Amino acid sequence: MKVLILGAQARLGPHVIRALEPAHELRLTDIQPIETPHETLQTDVSVLADVLRATDGVDAIVNCSVLRPDRQLAFDVNTRGCYNIMQSAVKNGIQRVINTGPHFAVAGSTYEKFDYEMNPDMPPHPGTNLYALTKGIGQEICKIFTRNHDIYVLCMLFYNFREHDNLEGSRDHPFAVSWRDAAEAIRLGVEVDLGTLPSRCEIFNIFTDLPHQQFRNDKAKRLLGFSPRDRLERIWHK
Repeated sequence: MKVLILGAQARLGPHVIRALEPAHELRLTDIQPIETPHETLQTDVSVLADVLRATDGVDAIVNCSVLRPDRQLAFDVNTRGCYNIMQSAVKNGIQRVINTGPHFAVAGSTYEKFDYEMNPDMPPHPGTNLYALTKGIGQEICKIFTRNHDIYVLCMLFYNFREHDNLEGSRDHPFAVSWRDAAEAIRLGVEVDLGTLPSRCEIFNIFTDLPHQQFRNDKAKRLLGFSPRDRLERIWHK
């Protein structure tokens, strides 16, 4: 399978490359030039023409692009970028899109401060955080496209990433996952049989097995076969 990775130099991007490159042909893009043996393109996800060019001839799209602090740029990358990706997928006949975002695109502070057993299919309530809002709107754009076109979007929600072999200074967080487990979840999304999914837009909480019971990751296990290898127990048992 030929897989496009948008935002290949974002924090998650290099880990996704390592997870996918043994079995897939990769096209890597970022707004800055990339040094890699794989095919590359310099791409701005906020520019439709760039995304159309990047998606031409690929079988799947993995969107790791992200911009957090600036209001205009966050909207351009996190929201407009999703529209451009979906529009390009339609025009280039791409059926599989993996979109990434923070857990609070669904479970903003109004949920996170009070609730438990939070699952990715509850009504989204991102709150007023700029990053959460722009990613949450982008996620809704993806969902609307899947209702009108034969495209599948798997939205992977992350929050707190850890180095599996170096937890010094790390504090507990109920949405923690190692970089390599996060990348493995994306690999599973790239390779899952789309016909086994309940709908054309599915959202997944991606974190390791921790004892808090605040969030649920059973859907990722059930539909994708996600099985985190790094449980990060040392964070919780100090």
